[in-house]
Amino acid sequence: MKILMVVTSHDKLGDTGAKTGLWLEEFAAPYYVFTDAGVTVTVASPKGGQPPVDPKSDDPSNQTPAQTRFKADSLAKAVFANTVRLDSVKSDDFDAVFYPGGHGPLWDLAEDPVSIKLIESFYNSGKPVAAVCHAPAALHRVQFQGQPIVKGKRVTGFTNTEEEAVQLTKVVPFLVEDELKRLGGLYEKAGDWQSFAIIDGKLITGQNPASSEETAKALLSVLK
Repeated sequence: MKILMVVTSHDKLGDTGAKTGLWLEEFAAPYYVFTDAGVTVTVASPKGGQPPVDPKSDDPSNQTPAQTRFKADSLAKAVFANTVRLDSVKSDDFDAVFYPGGHGPLWDLAEDPVSIKLIESFYNSGKPVAAVCHAPAALHRVQFQGQPIVKGKRVTGFTNTEEEAVQLTKVVPFLVEDELKRLGGLYEKAGDWQSFAIIDGKLITGQNPASSEETAKALLSVLK
């Protein structure tokens, strides 16, 4: 079984001068859920190469067992440092696609025509599409049968109150919760920072960093 993980290449947090990127837990935990299950993982990003990591996600207070394992894993670090370019992959070569979050995807993957077409290609082929935390933002221009892919679907993603808690409501291009609702998604959430994932057919979404492992396991359950 083969899963494509698509990560951000965007490292600027709006006009704040601060850095952003991928939230490390949302890569590390799913990566090990997949590889421990014997899945072959390919990691892609719009620019290829080393993706930016949100420095906050590597704070001592935000460490997780998966991150600790990742840092000691030279093989995983090599995979991460050498992501393939997104425009070089196609859905035919994989069984599913998984998008980790962090704030980066709000700027690049949300608007990337290559990413949008890729998700449509997976979904049109009946292959599962999964996204966690801010990564459901990557769905906001994706269409299925002429409608937003999330329309009428049960979905989750980073909540407005979680965005308020990290004080970035005025910085981000849009709020994930509001956007999923605007597109006709049947948005659901658990308490802030609780693990929560939803499966609706071939669409799998997770709420926040704490949901990354559950979202990855949900994707595997759909594949099985």
